[in-house]
Amino acid sequence: MPLTAAIRKEYRTLGHKLKPVVTIAGNGLSENVQGELNRALNDHELIKVKLMIEDRDLRKQVTLEMCQQLNCELVQTIGKIALILRQAKNSKPHLTNLR
Repeated sequence: MPLTAAIRKEYRTLGHKLKPVVTIAGNGLSENVQGELNRALNDHELIKVKLMIEDRDLRKQVTLEMCQQLNCELVQTIGKIALILRQAKNSKPHLTNLR
């Protein structure tokens, strides 16, 4: 379900204080990176990802591919940082960033 402008703004506000938990570099979306992204999304729901890719078009392509493969929503991108969201079915109140 696409995010509304108001909800997107709320998530951007929550994400402002977050630090990137996963870095994607030369190997792209390897199995290990996907596993770590899945773990982080299951635990925290809203995370920042740092993309150490110089080419802007390739960075955008990897971001979209990441969202498709992980079934998550792209909230915002600023430079090499992407803020993504995937709401967990069983949220962990002590770990989630959605508060």
